[in-house]
Amino acid sequence: MAAKLELHEDRLFPSSPAERAIARELYQSVQDLPIISPHGHTDPAWFALNEPFADPSSLLIVPDHYVLRMLYSQGVPLEALGVKRVDGASHETDMRKVWRLFAESYFLFAGTPSRMWLDWVFHEVFGLREILCAETADTYFDAIDAALRTDAFRPRALFERFGIETIATTEDPLDPLQHHAKLRDEGWGRKVITTFRPDNVLNPETPGFSGNLDRLGDITGCDTATYSGYLDALRNRRDFFRSHGATASDHGHPTAATFDLSEREAADLFACVRGGNASPEDAELFRGHMLMEMARMSQDDGLVMQIHPGACRNHNAPLWAAFGADKGGDIPMRTDYVSALQPLLNKFGNNPDFTLIVFTLDETSYARELAPLSGHYPAMRLGPAWWFHDSPEGMRRFREQTTETAGFYNTVGFNDDTRAFLSIPARHDVARRMDCGFLARLVAEHRIRPDEAFRIAEDLTCNLVRKAYRLG
Repeated sequence: MAAKLELHEDRLFPSSPAERAIARELYQSVQDLPIISPHGHTDPAWFALNEPFADPSSLLIVPDHYVLRMLYSQGVPLEALGVKRVDGASHETDMRKVWRLFAESYFLFAGTPSRMWLDWVFHEVFGLREILCAETADTYFDAIDAALRTDAFRPRALFERFGIETIATTEDPLDPLQHHAKLRDEGWGRKVITTFRPDNVLNPETPGFSGNLDRLGDITGCDTATYSGYLDALRNRRDFFRSHGATASDHGHPTAATFDLSEREAADLFACVRGGNASPEDAELFRGHMLMEMARMSQDDGLVMQIHPGACRNHNAPLWAAFGADKGGDIPMRTDYVSALQPLLNKFGNNPDFTLIVFTLDETSYARELAPLSGHYPAMRLGPAWWFHDSPEGMRRFREQTTETAGFYNTVGFNDDTRAFLSIPARHDVARRMDCGFLARLVAEHRIRPDEAFRIAEDLTCNLVRKAYRLG
């Protein structure tokens, strides 16, 4: 008989009885506050079309790179998990078989945040009360599959059930945003908003970069063969995204490097990268200059600027060639922020009307670089622990290493950064519990007053993210 699936009411709270009691009270004050998800990758088509999700495996396994990377590391082929190959070769299409394989391997996730998120989904969303394992695989699949066929489990119904106030998706500049247009016309335009992610037209090392610029010119009517026309096209698309709800841009460059080139230098460099003749050094220089241009445009149009550098994308080259991007092969890298961001911050960082939110995959930079920078420049805010660090220990380390220098109010709350829609409430619940535990320690040590802790808990949950992302 399978073990019971239980979610302990004190999970993640401090083990000290005094601190745990304070954490409980703090958590009760924020537990039911709305979820604001300003940086994520859910599919806007889910909410625009509001069609039933296909099946348990397609929803909970195939798109989740956390799940894929763990199973792949243990020798499970991605084809066996229902992941399509680039070359069209065969892959498992029986989603029940995929689920059984996942269930047999579920023990591998012990101690990981994925285990916490998934257990929450099974228990709270689907009402399951036994641990997932080989013996319960079919019971799980049948129960989840039956639920997904009901109206109560369509995307919009779950959106409301989860208490989501706003969710931001992420689209590239060439996207027509037809789903966001539909959402806007149906009164969902402030609930599901887009984010401007221009990497594929800013990074010369993107496959098909020149063709992307051709399409950018076709879409906007601007001459993207020239540098001035290219900038006009980017402004055009930023305005288009703003008209579809965008309040932020997002930039996932390899490094945080920024460069302040003259107009002539920039035009000459653009001609080089446009023609496909860029060296790696040229590409880095161009990306860094374009971050400067994006900051300048943000000052003009009000889009909040997010930078999240430091990912070695598709580290597993054979896997990338076989299955494409976002299959779990991205790895964090050491990242410099002090010298890299200095040109941008010297030019725009003293303007309190401009907002730059910086994320990191390099935890070693928290106390040394990012907290001191965000604790000084009026324009800079520090993004939360995320991607590889969106875990209890990652969140604890984030607060411990940044609070003494940057405080709470130079941070921006929490974001879930996920494609796994059903896990969003679980991820926010973990963040709220960890923040309340951290605040409880400060209260117990008489470093802040209890009334301050309650106010900060609410600000970390809702108010800072609303303010930082200009969500009203």
